[in-house]
Amino acid sequence: MIRSHTEMVNTFKIWTYKEGDLPLMHLGPMKNIYSIEGDFIEEMERKGNPMVANHPDEAHAFFIPISITNMVHYLYTPAEAFGFRERTQTIIEDYIGVIAERYPYWNRSNGGDHFYVSCHDWGPFVSTRSPKLFKNVIRVLCNANSSEGFIPQRDVSMTEINAPFENIPTVSSGRSPNNRSILAFFAGGNHGVVRKKLFEYWGDKQDDDIQVYTYLPKNQNYTELLSQSKYCLCPSGYEVASARVTEAIYVGCIPVTINSHYVLPYSDVLDWSQFSVQVPLDKIPDLKQILEEISFSKYLEMQKRVMEVQKHFTVNLPAKQFDVVHMILHSVWLRRLNVQLLKS
Repeated sequence: MIRSHTEMVNTFKIWTYKEGDLPLMHLGPMKNIYSIEGDFIEEMERKGNPMVANHPDEAHAFFIPISITNMVHYLYTPAEAFGFRERTQTIIEDYIGVIAERYPYWNRSNGGDHFYVSCHDWGPFVSTRSPKLFKNVIRVLCNANSSEGFIPQRDVSMTEINAPFENIPTVSSGRSPNNRSILAFFAGGNHGVVRKKLFEYWGDKQDDDIQVYTYLPKNQNYTELLSQSKYCLCPSGYEVASARVTEAIYVGCIPVTINSHYVLPYSDVLDWSQFSVQVPLDKIPDLKQILEEISFSKYLEMQKRVMEVQKHFTVNLPAKQFDVVHMILHSVWLRRLNVQLLKS
């Protein structure tokens, strides 16, 4: 990966289209669980970014700077819920129509060297009305569900990050791996099939080893409980992605993903089996047994690797080599290498 990443930094040039108005274009959220969407847009429009093309003719890839999250925030109303997705689809298809008419780049690759970035749950669905139009577009998504049309060879799975209101997320070593008294921990809403089953088997159990809460007991600190845990449970909610994966990594806790059809972020270069545990839905009743069967020496190896991959999930503004923005770009870079431009 290091060699490929270095080549990307030295070679890859990206053009961000200037068309479109704020806040639906060129602006995204930089707080809460969809924050990576805004972080990425800002980085691609930051002056001084060495991978930003000075002219579209020198670009290898083209970024469509839409924000699905902002579309939902500014345009969605419960009274107009029916048909809202169609409205977002129309906006994006109109935008593509504009850039395809003004520039030659979309047409020469049929969109194959173009990409958009969305962390919102509805990010994948904006492309479903016109599958022919979006057949080749690289979709960079948090909601990377292979059962809903996510194609790993074309699309990019992106990290969901819950950014605090006042700052970018921070990482730490958490407690020493020898000083973590909780086997596994989760706190969050009981929604979605996976979490419903997790709470069914573990939410009401008086088991200090597997601690599963909807609401934390008073005087309990969420981040501190994560740092006290060997394993942090990351069950899917309404959709497959969960910010709890990065929250776990940020404090040196081994993430335990519990889901179906989730394509893990950057898995074309990261071997998740080395620093996480994947538990299928039907094995939730066996969760404690699965974790207890991992030897302490194996746990220490995995925890060490969690600390090693922290840098790949870290947000920096401006971006730094091997951080989360660069991981996204590297995944786009790998897919762009397979695009064949049409001869003029």
